[in-house]
Amino acid sequence: MMTKTLHSEEETLLFGELIAKGLKAGTFCALEGPLGAGKTCISRGILRGMGHAGHVKSPTYPLVEIYNLKTLTVYHFDFYRIIDPIEILEAGFRDMFGGENICLVEWADKGKGSIPIPDITISLTFNRDSRNISINAISQLGQQCLEEIL
Repeated sequence: MMTKTLHSEEETLLFGELIAKGLKAGTFCALEGPLGAGKTCISRGILRGMGHAGHVKSPTYPLVEIYNLKTLTVYHFDFYRIIDPIEILEAGFRDMFGGENICLVEWADKGKGSIPIPDITISLTFNRDSRNISINAISQLGQQCLEEIL
């Protein structure tokens, strides 16, 4: 497990870039935290660290944004509006997990039972002038990714 306090949006983006250095193909990262905690911001940093130079927007309305990078595809999901996990299956999203893909999932708990267990959880909470982030490896793949970051 890794924890850190971040004091600005730029620190959050830079920490996302650090996380990106450890991620491997097939990794599923569950992004946890209340509205406004920085889930999309950390995703922006991760994508920036993986070489994406364009805009990264929250996938709240389309549910998924797809980023085709040089060596793999990153699927950035936001399940905030999911009411029933069956919606995820019906949309075919489960097929995007694994293989050479990396999945970043905001509000992953809303997909419980319809998506795999995450390899890594990234939990964010915010305080008055900072946010706390903790990263926890759930699977062996997640542990390998964390070892690359530490």
